[in-house]
Amino acid sequence: MKEKYAMQRANGDWFALEDHGRFRVPLFHSSHDAMMARLRNFGMLLFKPVALDARLLKEIARVGAGSDVDFCMVNDPFASLSRGSHAEHAELALLIDAGRSIRQTGRASPSHGPGNS
Repeated sequence: MKEKYAMQRANGDWFALEDHGRFRVPLFHSSHDAMMARLRNFGMLLFKPVALDARLLKEIARVGAGSDVDFCMVNDPFASLSRGSHAEHAELALLIDAGRSIRQTGRASPSHGPGNS
């Protein structure tokens, strides 16, 4: 799984849009996509892309008291952030856990190249 990125300010605040009384956190497929979206949205200028992990996902959901936070995947950083597709919290958690397991498995296994047994 490729990492997903959200925008965070230096003081720890997360960038979110207000949408009918709820918070919508835009997520990006790459750090580059997040930076391109930031150039088009002045409200994001003080935010930087941060790769999501399980801890950060829980932190973001906690900021909005859990049920008040939605996530949306931004597929085109040059389009309006409101055009992102809805992403379920549980689905993101599974993707992040799967990506972490794959990375840990890759690092945890010893090298079995020539000369190693």
